[in-house]
This record gives sequence, C-alpha cells and structure tokens, in this order.
Amino acid sequence: MGQPPLVFRIMPDPPKRLDKAIARDVPADASLSRSRIAKLLASGDVALNGAVLTDPRAKVAEDDEITVTLPDAAESHMGPEDIPLDLVFEDDDLIVINKPSGMVVHPAPGSPSGTLVNALMHHCGDSLSGVGGEKRPGIVHRIDKETSGLLVVAKSDKAHHGLAAQFEAHTVERYYRAVVYGVPDSNDPRLRGIRGVNFERSNIMKITTQLARHKTDRQRQAVLFGNGRHAVTRARVVERFGQPVVASLVECWLETGRTHQIRVHMTHAGHNLVGDPTYGGRRKLSPKAINAAGFEAVASFPRQALHAAVLGFKHPVTGEMVRFEAPLPDDMADLLCALKG
Repeated sequence: MGQPPLVFRIMPDPPKRLDKAIARDVPADASLSRSRIAKLLASGDVALNGAVLTDPRAKVAEDDEITVTLPDAAESHMGPEDIPLDLVFEDDDLIVINKPSGMVVHPAPGSPSGTLVNALMHHCGDSLSGVGGEKRPGIVHRIDKETSGLLVVAKSDKAHHGLAAQFEAHTVERYYRAVVYGVPDSNDPRLRGIRGVNFERSNIMKITTQLARHKTDRQRQAVLFGNGRHAVTRARVVERFGQPVVASLVECWLETGRTHQIRVHMTHAGHNLVGDPTYGGRRKLSPKAINAAGFEAVASFPRQALHAAVLGFKHPVTGEMVRFEAPLPDDMADLLCALKG
C-alpha cells in the first residue's frame, strides 16, 4: 500500500500550467521536486478536482483541489554490494561518509559497480524511505573518484530536498586540504598578473572565473571569463616545504561547487595539485630543493593530493547546524611527512 493521498488546494493567482501550480502550492513537507511531480503526472497519480490528468500544461484555477497519490518507493535498478564504509554520522534521514580515494560515487557506464551508491544500498537496506519515488540514496554532491573525504547523502525525500536547496544556495561549508606545487603568496608578482586571481586579508588567495567543459578534451574543465558557470575558490597556506619553498599544504574552500573546481583553479593560478593526472602536467620538483624522501614521495604520488576535510550544513529535518571533520588519509599524511624530511 502506498502513502495516504496528498490533498491540497490551489492558492490565488496560480501559474497557468498544472505542473508549475503543483510545484508552487504543494505542502513543503511533501518534499516533491519538479522532476518527481513530472513523473507522478506521467504515471497518472495526479487528479484535478477528482479527474486524473497527465498533461503538465493543463490549466488550473484558484481553489482547485489537487490529489496526489504517492505510491510506495520502487526498487532501484542499482544493486547493493557489501563494501566497507567509513561512517562519520548516520540517522534516519542522512548519512555522512568519509570516502576513500579510488571509489566512484555513482554508477556510470565506466563504473557500473563498486561505487559508493552500491555500498550505501547494502548498508542502509530497508532504512531508505525512498528518494524521488525509488529506494535509493539521494546524492546531492560528489567528489572525484581519486579525491578522498566527506560526503553527505540523503536517505529520505525531505532530507534530499533540504540538502539540495542548501547546495544550490551555496550555504554548505566545505573545506579541502591539498598539496600543491609552489606557494600561493600575495608577495608573488606573478600571481598579480593572472586574471581572476587576487588576495584578501590574511594572505587568502581568491580565484574568481567561469568554468566550462574543455572544447577539445571532454574530460577536462577550462577557465573562461564568459559563457561559463561562475566559480569562486579561496585558498590559504597551512604549511610550506623546501628551501626555497617548492610545495605547500593549502586549505581551500568553495563559494561555488563546480566539477574539478579546486583542481582547475589552482592550476590556473600556477599551483597544480601534486599527483593530478589531468591538470598537473609534467611538473616536477628539483631534487636539490627538497630532501630525497620528499622528492620521491611527490614523484610517485598516484592521485591528486586532495581531501574533503570539513563539511558543515543545517540538518534538513532537525534544523540543527552540524559540522564534520575527516583527518587526512594515510597516503596524504605520509606525503607530508616525507616533505618535512
């Protein structure tokens, strides 16, 4: 049996289309996204004054009665897999995971299994109340396969709706740790000549550009200053390595969240991430500028040295502000030890 029907009335001055009127006037507690409303219409689960309608463009009027039938969540096509997870937090509505490097977040043609979603399907089991009408975890943000660190995932429609709204409004706190070549410093005259790069108080580097998919390499993102998506990254130096400095540990935080944003922005500023196979180029350290262990550790580091260390947001159900931290994984911790000598 499905949930009890959702019944409500259209408020004054409604949009001309049925789907838009429903999206505007449906009770917030129902947490129905526009895509979910479209699916419910298409499957004949929406009635206007008792008559089932499937046309999203149907006209509505003030005080019309809308009845939405909410069927039980359908089984997902994504299968559960018994893969160990580093759980940071879990309740009835969401789960926070410390993802290891090498794990893809969501199944895709190149990675149909072994993903975080497959692992969550197994771990959560029947505790998934359904997201978008399907028994699956609700992914609201992602980090790259080889990037480690914190992710929050919704277990219910309400949590998914609330988290997605926060990510869209850029109110989620996200701090990353990265090991980069060189040191971003306001005293570097080279940085003052790079478009989109400036410095704020306390030697914080701010990078403001637009990002879009690269014209010739579809696996890369490119920095633009028109016809792209607005992107802002800030970074501050935490620790410096070498004499003169040849690498540094930086803390980066996002005002926006675009694909590869930190990686492509730091490259734009001339401070590529150590180990980055896509944006790192062929950059190497001079063996004369760093100890032998540090030189070898940087040369052999197998992934982009990037870790999602801090994640903070307003709990979408309880309203409580929550904040989680994940320590550096062993490979990045070992890299720093080697650089220190």
